[in-house]
Amino acid sequence: MDLVATVAHLPQPGETVLGRHLGTYPGGKGANQAVAAARLGGQVALVGRVGNDNFGAALIENLKANAVDSSGVERDPEAATGAALIYVEDGGQNMIAVAPGANATISGADVQRAASRLTRGDVLTMQLEIPIPAIREAVTAAHQAGAFVLLNAAPAQRLDSGLLRHVDALVVNEREAKTLVEQELSLDAAASALHVYGPNIVIITLGAAGCVFCDDSGVHRVEPFPVKAKDTTGAGDAFMGALAVWSPRLPREHGVK
Repeated sequence: MDLVATVAHLPQPGETVLGRHLGTYPGGKGANQAVAAARLGGQVALVGRVGNDNFGAALIENLKANAVDSSGVERDPEAATGAALIYVEDGGQNMIAVAPGANATISGADVQRAASRLTRGDVLTMQLEIPIPAIREAVTAAHQAGAFVLLNAAPAQRLDSGLLRHVDALVVNEREAKTLVEQELSLDAAASALHVYGPNIVIITLGAAGCVFCDDSGVHRVEPFPVKAKDTTGAGDAFMGALAVWSPRLPREHGVK
């Protein structure tokens, strides 16, 4: 659940700012991306965990209202529903801190519930708000099923190249890209370095500057179209939802045709 406070400017360390409005909105990277894909016509099912609390109930109802199959979302009797604390300033930029809650209890059993539904031609979309061992198990299962594997490596953390070898499309922002390559590189060099790890296509999102992507033909830049930003919260998730719907048309390797 997203708890969003609007402020005139983002606080600095040690600074307290007065907010103008506090809103509560359904969130979570996985749920946001699932809803975005469903609204674009995708047939979507979400696997995850929420707490046995009011936030959890509200999130499941939101999934149902947006035509997302929520039968794979478990109510955890011990952990609270994950929450994000978000500040949004007048220009639309934000700061976010996430308390994972029940997301951190995702296990192999949850992964198997997802994997059992995957078939050739399906798309598995994942983020890093759940434990890495679960991500690794899901990637392996999806690869074996012939599904397209789409990984949004966010929030930023390091991943081993063995995991990335079975990812068809990797999406990161600039900060997340630097975390994965573990060195200071230009955007083009970072995209190329991540492509070498195994993904067929690597996309680095650049906010208002568009994005850079790298595939077997090289590094390319996609210019943005102009918008007036009101709130950038969830912009990357909307991008991922659209990519998930479109991704079956991306080039594939790993022996899957």
